[in-house]
Amino acid sequence: MRMRIQVFALLAALFISTEGCSQSTDPVITFTNPLFSSGADPWIIYKDSVYYYTSTSGSNLFISKGRNLDDLKKSERKVIWMPPAGTSYSKQIWAPELHFLNGNWYMYFAADDGKNENHRMYVVENKSPDPLSGTWEFKGKVADRTDKWAIDGSVFEYGGRLWFIWSGWEGDVNGQQNIYLAAMENPWTISGDRVLISKPEYPWETFGDLNNPDDVPHVNVNEGPVALQKDGRLFIVYSASGCWTDNYCLGMLTLSGSDPADASSWKKGELPVFTGDKEAGVFAPGHNSFFRSPDGSEDWILYHANPQAGQGCGRYRSPRAQKFSWTREGRPDFGRPVAVSKDLRVPSSPAGSK
Repeated sequence: MRMRIQVFALLAALFISTEGCSQSTDPVITFTNPLFSSGADPWIIYKDSVYYYTSTSGSNLFISKGRNLDDLKKSERKVIWMPPAGTSYSKQIWAPELHFLNGNWYMYFAADDGKNENHRMYVVENKSPDPLSGTWEFKGKVADRTDKWAIDGSVFEYGGRLWFIWSGWEGDVNGQQNIYLAAMENPWTISGDRVLISKPEYPWETFGDLNNPDDVPHVNVNEGPVALQKDGRLFIVYSASGCWTDNYCLGMLTLSGSDPADASSWKKGELPVFTGDKEAGVFAPGHNSFFRSPDGSEDWILYHANPQAGQGCGRYRSPRAQKFSWTREGRPDFGRPVAVSKDLRVPSSPAGSK
């Protein structure tokens, strides 16, 4: 009897040892930031086991795709839409966002006719299951009834409705950039009045008057708003201060009520939630997006930043991704920027997948 027990114990130990060896030999896939050498206003969406990426090109809309972030780094971009020349949306195409809504693909973008004061939001639609195939159709301008200057538009679903958020001017002249929100009838039509939910008010939101390279009368900036949701709670993370300064950073709004259109329900944090880190080689981080790992267990932030101080809003901005956590109170904790070129594990995937 004792001999049998010893044999069974030996076999069990051998099985556990073998299983451990099998797990330890699985390849660990890593990547390093930045994902690309340049790319302002980066956006990622994960769907059907594929990451789709886009960012500001200035002249067209493009998509890159990959099975993981390391694969995405090696991918090539495919131009999916070119604006016709001589239109109100043919130039200065900024901050595209790719969304899958009601069974179709949509890409939102800001554009103008060559004059910044004419920037407005627009959207194209693709009914193909694969956004890199099929036909992209121009659906038109996305604007509320005031039709004022607008950039950095984004959409999100909350409370059974679709909402549009963007950075805009109060009037026809740039005094400052505020964040507005409005309800939508469908992915290309705003149905409600715009509601002011944030304006620059804290010192960290108001850097930008000095050393303005474009000589444009910018004063204070809130831009790049994007929704983040968890356990029924809604947050809006946005970029603050001028992107041409090293003070560019991320702030956050929290919905305290149940109606996003109630301006009084939005509470702004008194301090930024994500700032630059000289030691990590991350300057002026901003204009982020969010995505989850393939297995749904991790939350990630994607943002652009400069590798050195004083590089402003130009071609030096590059996209960086890193995992973030949540506090016991249910608020996101983005931590500090991860150093450039540090090996990071790709977002977690289900067992057996790559």
